[in-house]
Amino acid sequence: MTPVYPWRCAPDGLATFRQLRARGLRPGGQDVAAQIERPRRRRGPLVAYLYRVDLAKPVRPMTPAKRAALERANAARRVCPECGRDAGYRIPPTLGMCVPCADAPTELAA
Repeated sequence: MTPVYPWRCAPDGLATFRQLRARGLRPGGQDVAAQIERPRRRRGPLVAYLYRVDLAKPVRPMTPAKRAALERANAARRVCPECGRDAGYRIPPTLGMCVPCADAPTELAA
């Protein structure tokens, strides 16, 4: 059973995934060492998993092939499916189209 600590009370030597990433590290296949819980009023508690910093490994470097694949994926997310133009930004999945197309008035069928 993993130990559970209250919010902001984790001991030194443990870090969340984001904290590891900020240090240029990754969990490296290790199991979760502990977790912290932050209480919430309406829903259940927020949980963050903690990993041991001493067992963390350096982040793998970005390869040219992976960089090219990410550039292609981001370019595809910039093209509006409605008008087909490059929006100049990544289209939000909540809209599903560029902002001008989302704001355009829709004609009501008679």
